Amino acid sequence: MDDRLDRARPAGDAAAWSDAQLAVTAALAGAAVLRELYGTSLRRYEKSAGDFATTADVEAERAVLAVLRAARPGDAVTAEESGAGGTAGARRRWLVDPLCGTLNYAARTALTAVNVALRTGDATTAAAVVDPFAGEVFWTDGVRAVLRRDGADEEAAPAPGTGLVDVNLDPPFPHHPAYDAAGLPAAPGFAPRFRPRVLSTTLALAWVAAGRRAAYVTDGGDLRASVHFAAGIALCGAAGCVVTGIDGRPLDDSAGGLIAAADGDTHAALVELVARGRRG
Repeated sequence: MDDRLDRARPAGDAAAWSDAQLAVTAALAGAAVLRELYGTSLRRYEKSAGDFATTADVEAERAVLAVLRAARPGDAVTAEESGAGGTAGARRRWLVDPLCGTLNYAARTALTAVNVALRTGDATTAAAVVDPFAGEVFWTDGVRAVLRRDGADEEAAPAPGTGLVDVNLDPPFPHHPAYDAAGLPAAPGFAPRFRPRVLSTTLALAWVAAGRRAAYVTDGGDLRASVHFAAGIALCGAAGCVVTGIDGRPLDDSAGGLIAAADGDTHAALVELVARGRRG
């Protein structure tokens, strides 16, 4: 176990932990598995064209679910690999992405995340994103966004200064050609202000919340209850980022997709670039 990640594990009865503490602890359990299996020979499970899971995804998910079920046996769970469990339509549902960045991980590229989020009704009320290899935990209780590093917590502080914008280039692209993901970095007006990056994991959303990225842009449907995106969206929202659909409208009224930006100016510029591409 990596000391940097295990130091702040809560003590006492798991049932008494706050939802945020539980999200962190569950995500840490998954991260421990990912570190243990990293670089080993992994069995692949084909899911669809170009998409697969590995032994690491499955084992990390088991570790996360064991923590959640022990502490909150009455809650429902939706997990990336095992699907939905518990009461359909439950008010409290945990969303688990045990290895965000499977292709990175399988290629022995240490850019991955473990995402755990709690949806209570229509809101994400607790979430954690763990970077298994950098020794960092990003968490929120629905009010604050916090970065835990070396056992110490600090408030996450979004900032646009890097000018770095992560663009998700993984399909599907439901809004193409109205939104051209691959074409956004080449759009007139992008290069003078921003520099594109492709991290290929929603760890990028946590980096927006922490000021390491100016923004993150992805196509897609309604991502608020997605196992991949819910935790990162919650972090960005609690940190004070501007978070909307790809069309710049509020998430509950958008066509889908996501723009998460460190501030209003960055967000407005990206919305205009997306709209300009649509007009073009």
